[in-house]
Amino acid sequence: MLFNSLEFLIFFPIVTLVYFLIPQKYRYLWLLGASYYFYSCWNAQYALLMATSTVITYLSGIFIDRAKTDTGRKLSVAVSFILNLAILFYFKYFYFTMDNINMVRSMLGLSVLQPKFDVILPVGISFYTFQALSYTMDVYRKDIDPEKNLLRYALFVSFFPQLVAGPIERSKNLLTQLREEHRFDYNRARYGILVMLWGFFLKLVIADRAAIIVNTVYDKSAEFGGAILLLATIAFAVQIYCDFASYSIIAKGAARVMGFELMDNFRQPYFSTSIAEFWRRWHISLSSWFKDYLYIPLGGNRKGTARKYFNLMVVFLVSGLWHGASWNFVIWGFLHGIYQILGSVTLSTRKFCCEILHIDRKTGHYKLFQQIITFALVTFGWIFFRSEGLTQALTIVKQIFTNFEPWAIWNQVTEMGLDNANLILLVLSIVLLIFVSKREQAGVLVFERVEKMHILARWPVYLGLIFAVLIFGIYGPGFEASQFIYFQF
Repeated sequence: MLFNSLEFLIFFPIVTLVYFLIPQKYRYLWLLGASYYFYSCWNAQYALLMATSTVITYLSGIFIDRAKTDTGRKLSVAVSFILNLAILFYFKYFYFTMDNINMVRSMLGLSVLQPKFDVILPVGISFYTFQALSYTMDVYRKDIDPEKNLLRYALFVSFFPQLVAGPIERSKNLLTQLREEHRFDYNRARYGILVMLWGFFLKLVIADRAAIIVNTVYDKSAEFGGAILLLATIAFAVQIYCDFASYSIIAKGAARVMGFELMDNFRQPYFSTSIAEFWRRWHISLSSWFKDYLYIPLGGNRKGTARKYFNLMVVFLVSGLWHGASWNFVIWGFLHGIYQILGSVTLSTRKFCCEILHIDRKTGHYKLFQQIITFALVTFGWIFFRSEGLTQALTIVKQIFTNFEPWAIWNQVTEMGLDNANLILLVLSIVLLIFVSKREQAGVLVFERVEKMHILARWPVYLGLIFAVLIFGIYGPGFEASQFIYFQF
């Protein structure tokens, strides 16, 4: 069941209405059933897989709490991680591993191995696995007490608004809220629906429209020159942000309607002035997960500069693999690791150069320059992220740097999948997004300000978003509800 589907527009109001009508003691059970139904709409069999991960991590929390020695506690954590990561590895990395084994066997003149069964990647497995594992670590670190109620803990793992594509919630935030009583609040619900509308706008009006350009050009990348390929890559930068951020925004809004507060997953990442800042603003729940549960346990920056850079590279290589079982994702992670290391190594040199050239690093012009450079580096990395494989990515990079003909844009713009009217609409929508993002970056909480406006000023905003989605959204005859990009991870 997709957020941008008719089924969800029926499912969500029913779930919310029943949630507030039934007694408090049964509400978490109702949400648990709704969450498993929501997930089973993709594949009911894989709901059992999520249940397995849930039971493993639930029991690990109990065993950690009851263990009388530190060795017993560590053993419980190790078993939880090994079993969950083994499940994740099998379903997500089986074919990747087989492909690499077969590549080596072919080089040695050996026959290729052919699996006799199919392995289908369960939707959202990386998200709920990481969320469950964070609970294990939080209990081990004594940040929280273990949850004794298995069904309430199962809801924490499967909570449907953020189940499939995040944000990856922490037990200290969401699990605590699942124990609280939530009463219906009209103002809170109204605000949540407004946030959801903005999410639908980002997905249906911007992301899915930009996707037409990206898919058209990348599917026929050999037919286009470097300028068009670069333009399509910039369109992908827009698409992936609006697509992924829209899911987190809709999830946050839906949870808000029912009284739950989910963490922010994005904070205007394309306005970052460095790659390090970008990762503090992009997919915040995953970045903080890797920081807390991988980077810091590896030693963080406490064991010298060389070890710090090694730890950074490990984190980004693992992050690349988390996103996809393919070498182009590994290269994408490697690039961001290199960006981070080079940014740190050259920091003092860049400061010195600015002093010599009398450049004020606090001016708006210098920050704009930094933002442009950061966006260019991030966009270059998106080539490897979007490409079907490493070969295509390298070919596109070569085309951009050796066959860059900007004048070709005017001749081929109509071959990118959108007519002039839709191109203009896409540009205007992006301008609106930039305006809202700039206001948010300046500390203006746009949607909270809308909620405080007079009803005569507030309702035109509601209706404007509704009609924008209905009139300009990509859906209807000839289109299928487009999956969110991060469902594949």
